[in-house]
Amino acid sequence: MNIRFRDVSSGIVEARAVIEFGNGVYINEVTVLNRENKLEIELPQKAFKGKDSKMHYIDIITFENEDKKTLFELEVKDAYLEWRKENKKVLIYEA
Repeated sequence: MNIRFRDVSSGIVEARAVIEFGNGVYINEVTVLNRENKLEIELPQKAFKGKDSKMHYIDIITFENEDKKTLFELEVKDAYLEWRKENKKVLIYEA
């Protein structure tokens, strides 16, 4: 699994990842969040409004069980931490 990150400097979003699962098969919009100084991985979802006018959400990536999901999120988080070591965040202040 090949993971590439790009920096996002918007609120709690730290970075977005593009993950290659196989030869030429990619998933976009895996998001690394920083909530209360804890890193979280947010997986992409499809959102739509139902006939009852309520918003419904469907996970794009599904897992066999919670353990597999947790291992996947840990792998993405570890890859992000390694990437962040090599690519320090640059803060720009305007006077």
